[in-house]
Amino acid sequence: MEQRDYRALIGDLLADSPITSAKVIGDVRELLSVGEYGLAFNTLCSWIYEDALPIDESFHGRLGEIADEMDSTGLVERLKELVD
Repeated sequence: MEQRDYRALIGDLLADSPITSAKVIGDVRELLSVGEYGLAFNTLCSWIYEDALPIDESFHGRLGEIADEMDSTGLVERLKELVD
C-alpha cells in the first residue's frame, strides 16, 4: 500500500482553504509539523464548518478523498452544506 504524504496533502488543503485566521492556520501547521495529521485534518474541517466558510465542490471532493483515512467522514459530510 502506498504511503500517503499527509503533511503535504493537508498543507495543500490548508493553503487552498477559505480559512484566513492566522491563529488557525498556525495551529494546523503546528499539528502537521509534529505529525498529528488526523488532528490537523479535523481542525481544518472543524474551522471551516464552525465558521460556515463556503467551499466549492472540488475542494469538498479533495477533503473527501482522505476523510476515510483520517476517520473524519462525518465531519466532511457535514461540510457538504457549505458547498457553494
